Amino acid sequence: MTGTNAHAIRIDGLSKHYGDFRAMDDVNLDVAPGEFLTLLGPSGSGKTTVLMALAGFVAPTRGDIVLDGQSIVGLPPERRDFGVVFQGYALFPHMSVADNVGYPLKVRGTPKEEIERRVGEALELVQLRQFATRMPKQLSGGQQQRVALARALVFRPKVLLLDEPMGALDKKLRHDLQGELRALQRRLGATFVNVTHDQEEAMTMSDRIAIMRAGRIVQIGAPRELFDRPRTRFVADFLGKSIFLTGTVAAVDHGVATVAVDGVPIRHQASRGSLPPVGGTVTLALRPHLPHLVPVNDGLDPDNRLPGRVESVLYVGSHAEVSVKTALSAPIIVSMPLEAGLALPAEHAEIAVGWSAEATVAVEED
Repeated sequence: MTGTNAHAIRIDGLSKHYGDFRAMDDVNLDVAPGEFLTLLGPSGSGKTTVLMALAGFVAPTRGDIVLDGQSIVGLPPERRDFGVVFQGYALFPHMSVADNVGYPLKVRGTPKEEIERRVGEALELVQLRQFATRMPKQLSGGQQQRVALARALVFRPKVLLLDEPMGALDKKLRHDLQGELRALQRRLGATFVNVTHDQEEAMTMSDRIAIMRAGRIVQIGAPRELFDRPRTRFVADFLGKSIFLTGTVAAVDHGVATVAVDGVPIRHQASRGSLPPVGGTVTLALRPHLPHLVPVNDGLDPDNRLPGRVESVLYVGSHAEVSVKTALSAPIIVSMPLEAGLALPAEHAEIAVGWSAEATVAVEED
């Protein structure tokens, strides 16, 4: 199964209208051969509609789907040779694991000996060969999901489509399977298109992420690119936490802009995002891991340094989130790793918060 050929997909102007409601609205997307691409967005953003159109379960109102240079928009699902893995597993409860996995081959008329061989390969791929004779009810949720994955891969599909495949699993199991699925995709070299609303899942597994909102793709790129350089407030807010500072561009000098936010001058690297001219209004996004806490009178001089008072300290697993009230109307959230021996500030303590001009990104308001 490691010889799977990778296939390219092009989505061209794809739309789906239900009366006045546009579930997909002029979606354009290229998926490279062997790419793991994730469609990410909140509920109702259109990501599942795109996936179902790819699978052939939803007929688009207009637009085209092209596989390796050939249009497939008119082909029924069974002729597209796409594997689909759903959130709910969709296993046959009266069939054994081996029979579930072999079912796609059986309906294709594959000889029995070939079915047995390829089922064994598929179960080996998902590390479940020893469970071949068990029934689905005898398996854990994670094992059932791997059976569903093996069933989708056993007939060597041209593309694998995943519809919220981890959605029914608990957090730890979801995390474990994310790594397994990504490793499997790399080993196969196959093209995967994944749908999720889980930002961590998208960041962990994907080569690229297409962020959707209201039926449209609003930004697409590699996970790090999207996280570091979001174009809009929606993308910055959806893909991790951000502090938003809205103000007026007061000056630009040697590539550094001074933005007046609540009357406080904030220095911002002008190349970080699209900046309006002097006098224009801009929103800056600041990720919580970029500012740092410093004593009020330590003599350090970062580009931005604001005295303040600690409002709260929130423990979040491996790090703490410290909320600092400054002269700005919005509190500055500082994410601090919980390192051994690191003392966290006490609530109501006086402290300063600082960050560099390169830490903020100018984003468009949605």
